[in-house]
Amino acid sequence: MRVMMTEPMPQLFDSIAQRRYRQRAAASYADFAFLKDEAALRLADRVDLMRRDFNLCLDLGAHDGRLLRHLALTGRIATMLQSDPAAGFALRTDQPFVVHDFANLPFATGSFDAVFSCLNLHWVDDLPGLIMQIRQLLRPDGLCLINLLGGNSLTELRAALIAAEQDVTGGFSPRCAPMADIRDVGGLLGRAGLALPVADSDRLTVTYPNLFRLMADLRGMGEQNAMLGRLRHPTRRAVFMRAAEIYQERFGLDDGSIPASFEIITLTGWAPHENQQKPLRPGSATSRLASAIGSNEQDPGQDPGNGKN
Repeated sequence: MRVMMTEPMPQLFDSIAQRRYRQRAAASYADFAFLKDEAALRLADRVDLMRRDFNLCLDLGAHDGRLLRHLALTGRIATMLQSDPAAGFALRTDQPFVVHDFANLPFATGSFDAVFSCLNLHWVDDLPGLIMQIRQLLRPDGLCLINLLGGNSLTELRAALIAAEQDVTGGFSPRCAPMADIRDVGGLLGRAGLALPVADSDRLTVTYPNLFRLMADLRGMGEQNAMLGRLRHPTRRAVFMRAAEIYQERFGLDDGSIPASFEIITLTGWAPHENQQKPLRPGSATSRLASAIGSNEQDPGQDPGNGKN
């Protein structure tokens, strides 16, 4: 008998540190939640266009529960169970709340009509495995609707910190999470067994007076560096001062402010059901493309000059 060995998923993130950052952010999260609100609006817009209601739903990584406030306006959500790694957020909502990490979801198979997640899963090591877990939680024709920060997020900050650390110390350490590319995550839905998969992204640009205000916002969101390979001692102040200079030199705007880019990737998929629409088989079209575009079909061997053999 041949035993197939699989490589373990590389561990990039420190889940204990991530939980600690979220816990610290919980008390004042509402003051820094503008990005979460923007992402939540995008999910609510998609639900509003769906001609069906969802009875029992899960908000995976709920923070203070603000996604439900946006989804409630659609009138399509009956009951929402909220969950998060940080227990402090349970005090910020009046909905049923479960505390757990993202690695193992403590819910029964086929429990939910929809699973949502808003700006959380860019901190997950095994994203393919998590999406497979979400698929198992869904009832037939259940909805998986999530968004996360993509690889084009905070590119300016990343570049400024790397250059500054090289200038000051002669090297650099991991400071920004290696976020997903839409080309990579788009295929995860189908591989997890979800039907009708759709992946799209859009980009937001937020302006700040300086790098230090940007970093204060990231701390307020609980989005500090939780890389396993991060420095375990305080960064020299000279590094941040140099990073602020480089950020301004390379990316500064005419009014003296700096831009910070955020890419929001949204993934939509459905648990299979026999009544779902199916894509047409190749060659099954009933209308000819040439008729649709007002052209004449031409045989590959036909002379294009006069239309005669």
